[in-house]
Amino acid sequence: MKTLNLGILAHVDAGKTSLTERLLHDVGVTDQLGRVDAGSTQTDTLALERQRGITIRSAVVSFVLDDVTVNLIDTPGHPDFIAEVERVLGVLDGAVLVISAVEGVQPQTRVLMRTLRRLRIPTLIFINKVDRAGADPERVFQAVAEKLTPTVVAMGAVAMPGTRGAHCTTYGPTDLAFTDRLLDLLTGQDDVLLADWVADTFALPYSRLRAALATRTGRALVQPVYAGSAITGAGVDALIAGITELLPTVQGDADAPVSGTVFAIERGPAGEKIALVRLFAGTIRIRDRVRVGAVDAELVTAVRVVAHGADVVASAVEAGHIARLWGLKHTRIGDPVGVPPERAGTDRHFAPPTLETVVVPTRPADRVALHAALLQLAEQDPLINLRQDDRQHEITVSLYGEVQKEVIQATLADDFGVGVTFRETSTVHVERVCRVGEAVEVIAVAPNPFLATVGLRIAPAPTGAGVTFRLGVELGSMPPAFFTAVEETVRRTLRQGLHGWEVPDCEVTMTHAGYWARQSHSHGTFDKSMSSTAGDFRNLTPLVLMAALARAGTRVHEPVHRFRLEVPGDVLGTLLPALTRLDAVPTDTTGQGASYLVQGEIPVGLVHALERRLPALTRGEGVLETEFDCYRPVRGPAPVRTRWDNNPLDRREYLLAVARRVGGR
Repeated sequence: MKTLNLGILAHVDAGKTSLTERLLHDVGVTDQLGRVDAGSTQTDTLALERQRGITIRSAVVSFVLDDVTVNLIDTPGHPDFIAEVERVLGVLDGAVLVISAVEGVQPQTRVLMRTLRRLRIPTLIFINKVDRAGADPERVFQAVAEKLTPTVVAMGAVAMPGTRGAHCTTYGPTDLAFTDRLLDLLTGQDDVLLADWVADTFALPYSRLRAALATRTGRALVQPVYAGSAITGAGVDALIAGITELLPTVQGDADAPVSGTVFAIERGPAGEKIALVRLFAGTIRIRDRVRVGAVDAELVTAVRVVAHGADVVASAVEAGHIARLWGLKHTRIGDPVGVPPERAGTDRHFAPPTLETVVVPTRPADRVALHAALLQLAEQDPLINLRQDDRQHEITVSLYGEVQKEVIQATLADDFGVGVTFRETSTVHVERVCRVGEAVEVIAVAPNPFLATVGLRIAPAPTGAGVTFRLGVELGSMPPAFFTAVEETVRRTLRQGLHGWEVPDCEVTMTHAGYWARQSHSHGTFDKSMSSTAGDFRNLTPLVLMAALARAGTRVHEPVHRFRLEVPGDVLGTLLPALTRLDAVPTDTTGQGASYLVQGEIPVGLVHALERRLPALTRGEGVLETEFDCYRPVRGPAPVRTRWDNNPLDRREYLLAVARRVGGR
């Protein structure tokens, strides 16, 4: 049977989960329509999700439409949980982007649509809530065409919008205005269609236009737009028909070598690790040993396949399907299963977290339990980016926003019995290398206390390039394990630069290498004092790397959001100076009748301050949208997270202490 792995995406409160519940009800998976406000939804299973009425974790349910198995993945809409959406994108065959007919295109809607187009994921757009007061589906459709993508076509019309009697009609071959719009859109993209139409206007019957629409939608070149109401069910039948007709299905080769991706990690009742896997090719059976990430043979002990609205115990999972696998003890989110698929699950699609906070246990005795609990949460959400400061005995986590902090606090209390408080949220900066710097420590040359020679050169790399490690010495000059120890330690050490912030983009080259071969006494006992070990290289590498980094120098950069601000024209004169005081930089101001659109950049740490002051500055009429843009150099003194030169010891002794601490982890 063919399979369609379908994601439901939206800005928070656009009705995404309600649409999921409506789809499940209308296709016969559920007898009763689940409601978000009643906490009875099929996909929001966490107690916290039901209490808050928001989706926190992605959920998968399955149903059959005609001869297609649809695995429906409901994703969070709140921007604080964008990491959940990111992990799902790599396993989707298609998507439905939900937009409110009242609020229209919102900041998260823009981010999601840009990503869907960039990844070429076939997408249908559903304008929801046409029955709500203030609904204006035509206005929203125009906003979609102007702000999201011009390659859209409305698949129907809404009568009586903004009332409980709102209903939808689907366009067909007799709707000449629709067929004309469809013809214009498709011939503008397909030269063969255009040539056939020019040669003979009757060469393009409606059936051929629909087939061409399905082809172009399947290639993510056209985005059909439907409208309706998840609550009343208006227009949902048309959307279901569009899902089966226009989105591409897959039928993987069950006999091919196993190839899949781990896109989520859960914990079972006994604390066991459960991996959610999308299988692109092959078959995985119970008791099979499969390669997962860097581990050659993990034993699969149990399989549950998503089917018919529930998890079903199965003996195997075949290509195209999603399953929960037990026994993969060392797996992490993003790990390939078997042969790495073409779509890598670890690709970054959204901006990283730009906020962080220190987590403090309510009871000091819970410090160890807190660390263990956060490690489990970090398994499920790697972007939490757990960091422990051994000197100050503090645990720091990365965040997208304050709601995420509340969820972490509630989860720690409910699931692990650990009460916590948080320090004030601060902004995450990065350090960028300024120029080339080198350092070297030679074995047996004072004051090098380690039995290793390490020379490193660090140089700037383009933004987004990541950390690259290269060998400037012959590969055979040392045992491979020593080179591995150096590379791993380089990457770990660069999590804290000269000012304590991560150094994300640089090129590190090993310029010198040396070791003492294994030494034994005449009676055959190993003499560690005369033999190099991987530990020597792990301990020495941070010292050399930080010395090279000090000579290269770093500059601290702060995260910046791009903002769009619509304001009444008569407040512009007072608004612009206020933006300047908030370190915002307006880059464009455009008149729109009696109002103005102001666009520019603002540091992430000051976005909340702008949101608080905006109602007073604009009489409550200002509309603000922000999203991550880039990192820019900090103006003024560089903020310090943890300096390596503020220790009472001299720098060298402090670096030695850092080296021993990092090497011992």
